[in-house]
Amino acid sequence: MATRIDTQAVKNYLLGLQDRITSATAALDGKSFVTDSWEKPKDSKLQGYGRTCILENGNILEKGGVGFSHVSGHQLPPAATQNRPEITGRSFEAMGVSLVFHPRNPKAPTTHMNVRCFIAQAPDQEPVWWFGGGFDLTPFYPFLEDVVHWHQQAKAACDPFGEDVYPKLKKWCDDYFYLDHRNEARGVGGVFFDDWTQGGFEQSLAFTKSIGDAILPAYVPIVE
Repeated sequence: MATRIDTQAVKNYLLGLQDRITSATAALDGKSFVTDSWEKPKDSKLQGYGRTCILENGNILEKGGVGFSHVSGHQLPPAATQNRPEITGRSFEAMGVSLVFHPRNPKAPTTHMNVRCFIAQAPDQEPVWWFGGGFDLTPFYPFLEDVVHWHQQAKAACDPFGEDVYPKLKKWCDDYFYLDHRNEARGVGGVFFDDWTQGGFEQSLAFTKSIGDAILPAYVPIVE
């Protein structure tokens, strides 16, 4: 049976996630985001559009950005297919939401989050797809209760998908964001995943949603 790829469901979720994050953060900060919608030129090799939301000089955030993008093309460049020969010559689309928040108060931590989906298709062939993303926390002044809360929320997002998921993704995040030149971790970690196809498309999307949905309950109480 051919894999059913519901790109519209992914797009709807991501746009809704961006809206929820900006609404909750604006309510917390007391200042609204400025939204910039963009679209690739018609003669560009990539087609697509996006929506970038920026909050600068807020009451709580020095700067925060939440971006959505959805791009597509007829063929990936050789550098992108070097380790993925199965997607050579396929049309593709990629979409995601990413954020970074820098609070004014140095005792409030910086955070990064993104969730994304990649799909490559060719006529009469099974689609190649995967999800990726995660979130991490970078305190200037670490507080144990903040770190515990952060990782409790990360674990709660992973647990419905298997007891082994959180430990695996926590280690992946720790390894991915380790600063070799400084011989230290970047912040206190979180979760990170890529090339995620576990359980099929619908289950992988459900997992990605769980990670995306966790950012507000993980971060907002720390800032408050």
